Amino acid sequence: MQINRHSNEFYLKSLLLPLIILNIYRFVHLKQKYNITINNIYHSIQSFLNISFHSNLNNKIKIGIYCKSLKNGGIQRSTSLTLKFLNKIEIFKSYLFAYISQEDDEYNIPGRIKRITIKNKSIYNLIKEIRKNRIDILIYQFPLNNEIKILNKINNIKTIFVIHSSFFYWLYSNFTYLSIYESYKNSKYIISSIPLENDYLFKKWGINSTLISNFIYNDYNIIIPSDLSSKLILMIGRGNKRLKRFDLGIISMEYISKEFNDCEMKIISNITDFDNLKYLAENLNITRYVKFVGYNKNPEIYFKKSSLHLFPSISESFGYVLCETKIYGIPNILIGLDYVSIANEGTIIIYDDTPESLAKEGIKILKNENYRKKLGKQARKSIKKINNELPFKKWVELILSVYMGYEYYGILRKKEVEMDKICALNILNNQIKLLKMRNSSFSNFTFNTIENFSFVKILT
Repeated sequence: MQINRHSNEFYLKSLLLPLIILNIYRFVHLKQKYNITINNIYHSIQSFLNISFHSNLNNKIKIGIYCKSLKNGGIQRSTSLTLKFLNKIEIFKSYLFAYISQEDDEYNIPGRIKRITIKNKSIYNLIKEIRKNRIDILIYQFPLNNEIKILNKINNIKTIFVIHSSFFYWLYSNFTYLSIYESYKNSKYIISSIPLENDYLFKKWGINSTLISNFIYNDYNIIIPSDLSSKLILMIGRGNKRLKRFDLGIISMEYISKEFNDCEMKIISNITDFDNLKYLAENLNITRYVKFVGYNKNPEIYFKKSSLHLFPSISESFGYVLCETKIYGIPNILIGLDYVSIANEGTIIIYDDTPESLAKEGIKILKNENYRKKLGKQARKSIKKINNELPFKKWVELILSVYMGYEYYGILRKKEVEMDKICALNILNNQIKLLKMRNSSFSNFTFNTIENFSFVKILT
């Protein structure tokens, strides 16, 4: 019996060994075939981008994007669009990390993207999931100083920090957040969407950023522009946020409605915590002219006959709402936002926070059909110059550069064409005047004050 047992074991081993060897051979063969496919795609991408990296890829590059959710906001929309475009690259494998689970009316993302909820919004839970899923590159989008510091200390995670808030936003809202720029100085990879900051201020401050414009949502070629036939005025965005300053737009309607009995303002925004704005309209006795229509993921349904969009926000980085209204050929009135990359053409920029000035420009546009149509054509033309191909190429090159090493990121940054210095100084001069006008704390601000990064330490 003992001899038979040993014989059976030997017989089984003699059968298993060839199977094991065969499976190993198959695995190696499939791995080699996989690597050849991956690197063929990888080299074709390099050829398309006119760049060269010496190393080959052994696996797809795993990219994680961290955000709050995919609903109701510029960052959320930007995240959705970025994931859609990165999903086009076969050598990338994308993951979405969010601390809010899937909701109704979200911006869409491709189905094959794995979504992971980060419990308790914890940076340590995020890091745990990053390591668990072997993420190569994390795209981090929150202005949270402590978390940025933690991520900067982790050597085996390459993090790209996306700045979604203008430096001026923190000046107007919360000085303590200015300390975040100290952390950005210690970060290797930074994305900015504001030319003034990327090309001028950040270089003065020692922040190694690269400029990438946001993807745009609408397709220019299939959009039928507004006929600008009505006296419909729009305000779109998070109206309950103090710095969006929807109150200025509502007060301006007191003056506009006296000129046009058939005018109407539609406020497209989540109506939560809107009682103060509703009360303002009631107090001014203009509820007939001001309508709160609530949040809509597709506000374009209101664009087809609109003639004007008011954008009284005190600070922006890219301005999706501005982009969306311009693509429909709708004139815009901005207050001081000349540093936003799509602020010019088809817009009127005023440097006065009074609702009277806002109303004066609005009345001028609504009264003069030729002027209104001229601005509308300029707005459409300006957006035609913007397409998603440029940010798409820049994102792909950025991810490959970061993956291959910091020296390649430096090469990428050197290829950028910077904005004209005189233009940068003119914009900065305008913003300093606005700072002084809006807040006496900035009365002593000069070019040197802002260019010298030490003022951040003083304010914080």
